Amino acid sequence: MIALVVALFYVMGVLSAIDAVMGARTSQGSIAWAVSLVSFPMVSVPAYWVLGRSKFNGYVTARRRRDVHADSVDGWNREVAEQFLFRDYAMPNAARAAERLARLPFLSGNSVDLLVDGEATFASIIQGIDSATDYVLFQFYIVKDDEIGRLMQAKLIDAAHRGVRVYFLYDEVGSTALPKSYLSELRAAGIQVYNFHTRQGPRNRFQINFRNHRKVVVTDGRVAWLGGLNVGDEYLGRDPAFGAWRDTHLRIEGPAALGAQLSFAEDWKWAAGGVPELTWAPTAAPDGANAPVLDDALAAGVSF
Repeated sequence: MIALVVALFYVMGVLSAIDAVMGARTSQGSIAWAVSLVSFPMVSVPAYWVLGRSKFNGYVTARRRRDVHADSVDGWNREVAEQFLFRDYAMPNAARAAERLARLPFLSGNSVDLLVDGEATFASIIQGIDSATDYVLFQFYIVKDDEIGRLMQAKLIDAAHRGVRVYFLYDEVGSTALPKSYLSELRAAGIQVYNFHTRQGPRNRFQINFRNHRKVVVTDGRVAWLGGLNVGDEYLGRDPAFGAWRDTHLRIEGPAALGAQLSFAEDWKWAAGGVPELTWAPTAAPDGANAPVLDDALAAGVSF
């Protein structure tokens, strides 16, 4: 019986090594996995099928179907074509290439605030949640049940109680310490809560190395926050194990906020199976630059 099990692992090791050679992201990775899978299959085969695969099966396909994209961005492009799009002649080749790769246009009419630490970031996000009138999209890799985490929870619940739709998306590994009671309190307030759930789908059952590290908040389709901070007291320098911590976030108001909203909508569709009704009509920030001014500046060689 033991000999049969060992033989099975060696066969699986050879087959896994072939899979690694054909699909690993780098040649170094292919060689490392192939050697270890053939030499030490008892250890390497389980490790490979949990950590080693290079494809997040189903997710890329879902994003490429364009259902979220077509329902939102294509219509938004038509609406903004004259008012917010940069003129093609004023854009460098690299910018044109970036637009085509992303299938998203560069948009003017925005104001951007640089948030240089946790105090500035969380104060700005809280103000945005308090000011939301239609919906809040809230997505973080890590959410903790600590002082700032409970404050964020309270603000989201307050928003839900005043009739604002709230959508809460977290990573199940990054937020593994988040207690069920925290999520239950959100759901009890009418907030829709999902984890990113990378293991859904028959080919992802044992896959834990594909994580969603995004940190995105969007309110009413007009303002977005994104950057490097998760929701935890260490980002405010309150955790003695980490000491002083400085990271950067951005507050973007204007049409460009819809790019962050699209990112959230695609992730939400993967996690929840559908997309909430959102506002896709772009609105310029009160102090945002308009397209003609930027066109003239770009044509004159000024960089932004």
